[in-house]
Amino acid sequence: MTEVFPPRRAGPGDVPGIAAVLNGWIDETDWMPRLYSPDELEGLIAAALPDRIIWVVGEPIEGYLSLDPETAKIGALYCSRTGEGCGKALIGAAKEGRDFLWLHTHVTNTRAQAFYRREGFVAAGGEIAPEPPETVPELRMEWRR
Repeated sequence: MTEVFPPRRAGPGDVPGIAAVLNGWIDETDWMPRLYSPDELEGLIAAALPDRIIWVVGEPIEGYLSLDPETAKIGALYCSRTGEGCGKALIGAAKEGRDFLWLHTHVTNTRAQAFYRREGFVAAGGEIAPEPPETVPELRMEWRR
């Protein structure tokens, strides 16, 4: 296992690294259609930064988690290397000081669902139809302390 840097809060200078992780995942995931160009995704991340708590790991950035502090929804968790503790470290940061978190994960992404179950999340309801422009059905999962 490679060393995982502790999560740290992201700032504006981290946006390109965050976008690179997400763009890499989209490019490597055959069932995930590209809905936005790399530049558009970077713009969306930059626009979300003031309203979200975003943690990153790695130098350069190898993973990130975006949390809406108002709703306790994890809006994104992506890592460029899996199975090495990046996601676990990011989820740990999100859980700190909280009793409840929730997220949507793609129905097709069974590896992510298995990871979330290992982290104590459970399915909460059935399949959720995608809201355009999204096209991949999702599943709600929740965690409670």
